[in-house]
Amino acid sequence: MTAVTRLVTFVDVDDQAAGTVSVSARLEAELVDGTRVPLLNDRGWGSSQGWAATSVADLQETARTVVGPDEPFGGRSQEEMEAGHWASLQQIAQREGVVVDAATLRRLPHDVVLSRQVLARIGGNRL
Repeated sequence: MTAVTRLVTFVDVDDQAAGTVSVSARLEAELVDGTRVPLLNDRGWGSSQGWAATSVADLQETARTVVGPDEPFGGRSQEEMEAGHWASLQQIAQREGVVVDAATLRRLPHDVVLSRQVLARIGGNRL
């Protein structure tokens, strides 16, 4: 069994022609041997602001938000939403052959990696 060392969200340009921010986000579990296991590959966001008006910090913060946990709805508490989120990620990891519990996933470092295309779009606005 290979242990999970961190979570990584990869952010890439979603719409090559748009002048406004449109990105996809893919959450993966990185294993100790460097292998990555996809946990969420259906996330992303858009904004009406242009690329030059955003920053690395803005993109990293938003990426962590869009891969969850979601905000409470339907009478659920924040704690219930978080528990459900981490349990869901645990189940996905286990389907991929990675034995890990939800509490461990929750405590892992979570890095955000921006693609070269994203970095090129934001230009000098790296902070």
